[in-house]
Amino acid sequence: MSLSKQIIQWITEQISTGQWPNGTKLPAQRQLALTLGVNRSTLQEAIDELKADGILSSKVGSSTYVSNDSWSMLLKQKQPNWQKYIEASIHKPNFQTIQLINEFEQDESIIRLSTGELAPSLLPTAEIQASLQKLQLEGKAIGYSSPQGSLKLRVALCDYLKNRGIATSPENICIVSGGLQALQLIAVGLLETGSVVFQDEFSYLNSIHPFQSFGMQMQSVDSNNQDGKILQMRSGKRQGIYYAIPTLHNPTGRIWSLEEKESFYAMCQSLQLPIIEDDVYFELSFDALTPSLKSIDTTGRVLYLGSVSKTLSPGLRIGWIVAPSPVIKRLADIKMQMDYGSSAFSQEIVTYWLTSGLYEKHIEKLKEELKRRAALMESLLEKYFKEIASWESSKGGFYIWIKFNEPIVTTDFFMNLLNQKVLINPGYIYEPKDTYHIRLSYSYISDKELIEGLQTLYSEAIKKNREFN
Repeated sequence: MSLSKQIIQWITEQISTGQWPNGTKLPAQRQLALTLGVNRSTLQEAIDELKADGILSSKVGSSTYVSNDSWSMLLKQKQPNWQKYIEASIHKPNFQTIQLINEFEQDESIIRLSTGELAPSLLPTAEIQASLQKLQLEGKAIGYSSPQGSLKLRVALCDYLKNRGIATSPENICIVSGGLQALQLIAVGLLETGSVVFQDEFSYLNSIHPFQSFGMQMQSVDSNNQDGKILQMRSGKRQGIYYAIPTLHNPTGRIWSLEEKESFYAMCQSLQLPIIEDDVYFELSFDALTPSLKSIDTTGRVLYLGSVSKTLSPGLRIGWIVAPSPVIKRLADIKMQMDYGSSAFSQEIVTYWLTSGLYEKHIEKLKEELKRRAALMESLLEKYFKEIASWESSKGGFYIWIKFNEPIVTTDFFMNLLNQKVLINPGYIYEPKDTYHIRLSYSYISDKELIEGLQTLYSEAIKKNREFN
């Protein structure tokens, strides 16, 4: 059977078994061809034949859909039109590039040149397994936790957060299932529809939708022009909040100076603008840090977010919010409505690691390995890219933010690399108009994969550069 016929049979099966009900929008042809491992021309041949049979149809200026005509009308009597439900739902779909990143990160043959997580070899798997034998579990401890999370963990965090200059109490902490849930809770628990969420020019928030899907407006602010009058003009009478990552910013890796933090805090205070301080990377700084924004907060303006996902294990799904008591009680109430508390076992594990000294020992060991990996990446960048791009040395964390001299980082550039089994995070997922940047990560792939991946990236960049010369 020809490839085209096989594709026709496969698509027909998706429809007849209800996997693709009437009205379903087919994946983009590039994505579908890549998933099936065929050329786009072969896929197009199959789609054209299915259109001729009335099984698929296209809308003018739009994508390809499962048709409601011909024999597929028989299926309509049996199947709900889930596509209508999907398109009318509150939560917005992610950009195609991000969907592809999420999909192909599961492919072990892919070189993940930008992944924002630790390699399995860097996770303290054996140590965590050994620590399970030392946990003193009680029936109450592994049942449903209190709305704010395990009291033992919150007490341990009060002591640990002194490292960031933060003096707090268990009543001012809420345990969450990772930093992303913290943002979702803030969106639904504190902000009204139409609120303005200010963010840096390049922002992690643009690659996820914790605020956008609930009707909030995103406003990017140039880091060199954080002027209070401009912010005030943009926010008007609407509620507003500023999302900031002052320490090891994602994606740029930038660290704010103490003077920048103090100036920024004073600006937000004058505007009565609350702040979300995302501090999930601070422990991975290679050098000594200035205090957190929360440590200079005298008005309860800063909502502080922390997590062990970037340091200990993303699978534990444990993070925390530090905020004024009324805010914590509100967010804890909503969290209980959503999931009835984060994993009790994970909370016990994190508590043990924080109180036994294991966590700090692991962090020191982890930083040394990340330093080595960062140095290797920088040496390779110097070898291959110094004539066509620029970057700053890593100050810690996972990333190096590389800027090409020409605007070559387009969707085609991303797809060409993906076809060569190299996955990148292009700058346009953090700032939609950007065509210059890539977030490179040294935290996940092996040395061999790093060398191979950067060589492939260099070759593709040279090809694109020829278009501008």
